[in-house]
Parts: sequence; C-alpha cells; structure tokens
Amino acid sequence: MATGDDTTVRNPDVGMPATRRAAILTARHGVIQAVLLLVSFWLLTRIPGAKAPDADFIAFYESDKRRLVVLVGLYLMPFAAIAFLWFAVALRMWLSRSLGSEDALLSNVQLVSAIIFIALFLAGAAASTVLAVSVEFSDYPVDPGAARQFPQFGSALLLVFGMRMAAMFVFTTSGIARRHGLLPPWFIWTGYLVGLFLLLSATLNRLLVLVFPVWILVLSVILLLKARHLPREDKELETQVGV
Repeated sequence: MATGDDTTVRNPDVGMPATRRAAILTARHGVIQAVLLLVSFWLLTRIPGAKAPDADFIAFYESDKRRLVVLVGLYLMPFAAIAFLWFAVALRMWLSRSLGSEDALLSNVQLVSAIIFIALFLAGAAASTVLAVSVEFSDYPVDPGAARQFPQFGSALLLVFGMRMAAMFVFTTSGIARRHGLLPPWFIWTGYLVGLFLLLSATLNRLLVLVFPVWILVLSVILLLKARHLPREDKELETQVGV
C-alpha cells in the first residue's frame, strides 16, 4: 500500500497469464484504430485545400465525391475513436498486469490525455464533415466560405490541440515503460522524440496526423511479439473483457 508521497500501488496479479491476452487485446485495437485513422485522413485529402477557389468547393460538394466525406464523418472516424478508447483501456490493463505496481501519476495523466484526445478527435471529425453531411441529407446550399472554414476548423482541433494530447499519451506511456523496462529502449526513446514532435509542431499540414497512428502500429507489433513468449491460459481476463 502506498504511503506518503509514493505514487505506486501494488498489484498482486503480476505475472498472471492474463498479461498475454491483455497484450493481444491492446495490439488488436491499436491496429484497428491506426488503420481507420489513416484511411479517414486519406479520404479527407479529397476535400479542396483552403486556398482553392470557390468554384472548386462548389463543384466538390455538388458532386458524388462528397459522399466519401460523409462516409468518413459518420462511420470511419467515430469507429476510429471507439477503437482508440478500447486501445487505451487495454493498454492500461496490460501495463497494470505487467508491472506489479501502478504509476498512479503517469497512469492517470495517460488516461486523461486519451479521453481529451478522443473528444477533440470527434469534434474535429464533425467539423471536417458537417457541410458534406448537410448537403447530402438536407440539400443545404453550398456556402464557399463555410466550405473553406469548417475543414480548417476540424484540422485545427485535431492537428493543433488533439496532437498535444496525443503527445501526452506517448510521453506517459514511454515514461511508464522506461521506468519498468517493459518495452525496447529504442522504442521508448523514439517515443520521447515522437511526443516532443507532436507537442511542438504548430502546423495544419495533414501529414502530421500520420505520426501518432504509426507509433501505435509499431507499439502493437511489439506487444504481439511479446505476447508470443507469455503463457496462453487466461480465463480471468476472458471473463473481465468478455472475449
């Protein structure tokens, strides 16, 4: 039991075979989230850029191409957010089962940053796709000014504010892993560089969004490789997560 200013809480379940299933669950949802996010932003690049003439925006939203944006806004990006929620919780489960003690400070910051990232992600998705949805389902006339501003607003929510929260998630995950030697050193120090890049970058360049899902994909691969060396029996975790 923690006393005084001790920030760790002892976990009696360390070493249980459930660690394997937690690692696999984390990797599975990490891959799903990363792929959905990458596909979503690839489709959103079809929207004309902010400096495009008004005629390009009108032509885009009056054509069937807008339906790709509707698909992104209503299906791909919300499910990417849901997958990240599962990924973040499963990652915390894997960390708690691997440690034997929980870093209360870093663990709580990790959770809060994940929640805020999801909120900003969904708000950015709504802003980026709201005009396409309005035109598709209510024959809303295309306003070139709104068509130019809403995607920029969505990009700002995700690329400026959301990526700061993603940086906190990467920092805290790397910090916990470094303190307890849970991940390869090269990946931990790469995580610090990724977090620093996400924290300090001030740009609306959509290529920035590639950094975080790629980090998640690499982490997922590492967890799958680690899971191969852990016992397979895992009745307790199967009961907890319902898989």
